Amino acid sequence: MTHRPPTVTASVPVLDPPAWALSQRALLDLLDSGWRLFSARYTRPDGSLRYEGRLSSRDGADDFFEPFFNWPQLYLLGGADDLLETCARHWHGVVAQMTELGMFADEFEIGYDWFHQGESLLFTYFLTAADPHSWAERATRFADLYLFPANGNYDPELRIVKAPHNGGRGAREGVSDTPAYPWTEAEAAQYGYPLDWLVPDGAPVPPLAKDPRLGAEMQRRLGSGDVVGNLSVAGLIANAYLAGGERRYADWLRDYVGAWQRRAEANGGIVPDNVGLDGVVGSRLDGRWYGGHYGWTWPHGLYSIGQAVAVGALSAALVTGDDGYLGFARTLLDAVIERGVKQSFDESDSANQGRWRAHLGPDAYVPTLLVPYRHSDKGWFDHNPIQTSVPFALWHHTGAPEDRARLDALRAAAGYDWATVRPFRDKEEAGHEEPWYAYLCGDNPDYPERILAAAHAQARRRIALLLANADRDLPEEAIHLWQNVNPVVTEALAQLMWGGPQVVYNGGLQQARVRYFDARRRRPGLPDQVAALVSAIEPEATVVTLVNLSAVDDRTIVVQGGAFGEHEIVTAAATSAEPGWTGHDTEYVHHEPVVSVTEHAVGGAYLAVELPAGTTITLTLRLRLRACRPSYRAPWEAR
Repeated sequence: MTHRPPTVTASVPVLDPPAWALSQRALLDLLDSGWRLFSARYTRPDGSLRYEGRLSSRDGADDFFEPFFNWPQLYLLGGADDLLETCARHWHGVVAQMTELGMFADEFEIGYDWFHQGESLLFTYFLTAADPHSWAERATRFADLYLFPANGNYDPELRIVKAPHNGGRGAREGVSDTPAYPWTEAEAAQYGYPLDWLVPDGAPVPPLAKDPRLGAEMQRRLGSGDVVGNLSVAGLIANAYLAGGERRYADWLRDYVGAWQRRAEANGGIVPDNVGLDGVVGSRLDGRWYGGHYGWTWPHGLYSIGQAVAVGALSAALVTGDDGYLGFARTLLDAVIERGVKQSFDESDSANQGRWRAHLGPDAYVPTLLVPYRHSDKGWFDHNPIQTSVPFALWHHTGAPEDRARLDALRAAAGYDWATVRPFRDKEEAGHEEPWYAYLCGDNPDYPERILAAAHAQARRRIALLLANADRDLPEEAIHLWQNVNPVVTEALAQLMWGGPQVVYNGGLQQARVRYFDARRRRPGLPDQVAALVSAIEPEATVVTLVNLSAVDDRTIVVQGGAFGEHEIVTAAATSAEPGWTGHDTEYVHHEPVVSVTEHAVGGAYLAVELPAGTTITLTLRLRLRACRPSYRAPWEAR
């Protein structure tokens, strides 16, 4: 290291290994066997997925990347050394596969919406964090598709991305390559239609192929101009900044995210979902601020908009250091919460019944706060519990009282117990922010053991499904199977080890109070046989317990403040034990260790921890949030 960080040495003995530590290490072993099994049974030697079909629409490329999205995240947590090379092989294999299928050019999607591109790019972002030297050039090249107007995606004068579908070949005309958008009867029954006002109530419903809501009018009105979902491109820009530190990426985020923030302010605090090529909100929709592609009316509303706004606001705040960009994410949340109703989910008009019934379990029949996810000419509709990941991500970033108060109010308005842990999975590999928040509030003490048990159950279920479906010849409509049987579950590990929520799924970057590096092997993640538990994440008291379960091997760890070294560790109060706890060899029992706490000045983003064999240490870190420039660089590199 160019600047050796302060060092503390553990001395408290591990006499009775905590259950959470044993379960955590067992989960890491289970996930290691799981990804190896998936790789062997579902992929070819070049890393591509075993798939013989074609893709009939612009959709589908994301589904080839999503099964691997959190594999490099597992490596960052402490997964096997060869996992990094395996991830890179799968990335290159799938990119070549997508190029052959006509979806990619020069390693980037030729043009699709950012609800889906954000999902697929998580794989790239985690790979860049895990191995920035190998991936920095790509991070820069991909971000520059949006920085330079000559690439056809961005208008710097109006500060708009010029189409809902965009990418490696610039703004892509329309929203499909067929005369009518390929919408099915089942999807129409679940989500309704875009441009729903084009067929008045009571009018005959046209066949899908002739419906103006899915044909020429959809291409004309929704096929150009900016949409709120494009805010997820901010994650791509922030990834390039973290890899190289170039100021131009921060400047672009100021311009683009700032433009959307001003549009929200002009719309009474609710971010609009569409901007015409003239830079005017609603100019393609007869003045409507709603109704854009993947916007407030169709298909997912707040589910996709909330994540896109969070990605944009948090990326801009991280890179520029200005938390003012979070304002329009806050007002968006407050606006829908104010319009919420108290009723049981069983009685709601939700379009996403399966996801929320799994989340709520028997509490689907209990009155709770439901907020509207969508808006059309008919007003607000599609009521669901609020997706807690977005308000939680805001509070995690700021630690601000107003963001904590919002979570406390949501918890008080819920008709179900936030401490309940259910072993469900959702698309985001997340959804357990509520019981984790209860744990951090101090009233859910057995959460670590319960969430790890849920993660074990998820991983074992998926391995069983993986084996049961390994020999299927998948048709195009079944390719979601890959992500459904992905055996790598990382939410519990990110929460407990890093003190961070699972990444915002539609293109976000990882949040964490701390991360770890193996100092001896010079790689990210915890060394073998070491477990970590973050039990508090307040800036004044971020509490981390490290346990070396090995009775014979010493370990050395570097604790980093934040996911990207952005937090300064001001001081560290560390536990220690006096020698002599073993007693004399003629005695029949050990002596109870005498534990004390000593405070150490740190004054930087890193703290080295020596963990002799069979020792544990609890660190109470006082952090100064976002006091350092965020970067993917490792602790031993010059900053």
